[in-house]
Amino acid sequence: MSFEVKIPAVGESVASAEIGEWHKKEGDAVAVGDLLVTLETDKVSTEVTAEAAGTISDLAAEGTELEIGAIIARITEGADAPADSPDPAPESSAPAGTSKVESPTDTRVTASPAARQLAKDSDIDLSALIGTGKGGTITKSDVETASGASASSSSPAPAPTPDPTPAAAEPAPAPAAKPASAAKPDESGRTSRKRMSPLRRKIANHLVSAQQTAAILTTFNECDMTAIMKLRKEVQEDFVARNGVKLGFMSFFVKATVAALKAVPSINARIDGEEVVTNNFFDIGVAIGTEKGLIVPVLRDCDTKGFAEIEQDIIDYANAANEGKTNLEDLQGGVFTISNGGVYGSLLSTPILNPPQSGILGMHTIQQRPMAVDGEVVILPMMYLALSYDHRIVDGKEAVTFLIRLKECIENPMRLLVEA
Repeated sequence: MSFEVKIPAVGESVASAEIGEWHKKEGDAVAVGDLLVTLETDKVSTEVTAEAAGTISDLAAEGTELEIGAIIARITEGADAPADSPDPAPESSAPAGTSKVESPTDTRVTASPAARQLAKDSDIDLSALIGTGKGGTITKSDVETASGASASSSSPAPAPTPDPTPAAAEPAPAPAAKPASAAKPDESGRTSRKRMSPLRRKIANHLVSAQQTAAILTTFNECDMTAIMKLRKEVQEDFVARNGVKLGFMSFFVKATVAALKAVPSINARIDGEEVVTNNFFDIGVAIGTEKGLIVPVLRDCDTKGFAEIEQDIIDYANAANEGKTNLEDLQGGVFTISNGGVYGSLLSTPILNPPQSGILGMHTIQQRPMAVDGEVVILPMMYLALSYDHRIVDGKEAVTFLIRLKECIENPMRLLVEA
């Protein structure tokens, strides 16, 4: 019995997915629950596991984008390899002088159909190969390896110019073939191009939409990080011993953001048509950079959480993002976003809104700078703050008030404890 592996539904707004990485090869044996493939969508990565035991075949190429529900592989149950029909002509009827290309059709050799086809097209003798699949089954990968070795030891004719035989039209990709998403250099080699990932396309469309639909304005301020740095140094050891996580800067900024949003409710609001929707909750998005792009998981109910809970949430989201295991619901429903470009060394930037939110805070690198304090020049650890906001709903005075309130909480963190 053959079981179809399909792209699962991962969310109402997700219509397609890209084959990111196969964790099994053509002809491999799989068990129920084995990880088969990682799919990339415009929101999150999704892992597909085997729902049946058997041998996997007909794998869709990595980099291919397909609609939800599309078949991307098949699992033949109850056998070491997919069922294989013998060659129409019996071996005994083969004429004298038949080349080794006929050997791959010998049914006494255990090989997957894909391996047999590739062996036939590449003039590889299956009987001379050792299978690495279950029960010694020869897989497509085994044939590709043999084909590569054969090419490297053959005559010095250039590999890219194959003989104009049926092998030139082989249905299976050559060993060196790249997935659809791989970079393809031009003839001169001076440039290359590859298809944008679904996540990168979503980010691009999202940012362009934000620029086109909102009246984005950015205002700046700066804060002295001395008090927070001193506090962290004094309590870090006890904090870690008690909570199992380090006390970072982000939890202070999350709590300070909540205080500022309470002081300026218009920033905790959004425009819906001709109406203004004010949020009475404080779910804060924290931007996290991954190899595949920027994602913004949401920390829920930050007004009710302590510093340790916020730090643990950030760690959990960062680990999930790096492993490609972020859930779609983790990215939805935020009322405000914090982006920390300082971890990359950014001194100053103008962050773009995350629609439909009306505000985003940009944190930056901490820099020792000379500051005037009580008429004297003092070297202090300073950070620039940037608040981008939707000027349709937030006035300049409110934006400045927000940053001043946040600055007060950062420079005097005791305010966060007593809500003063």
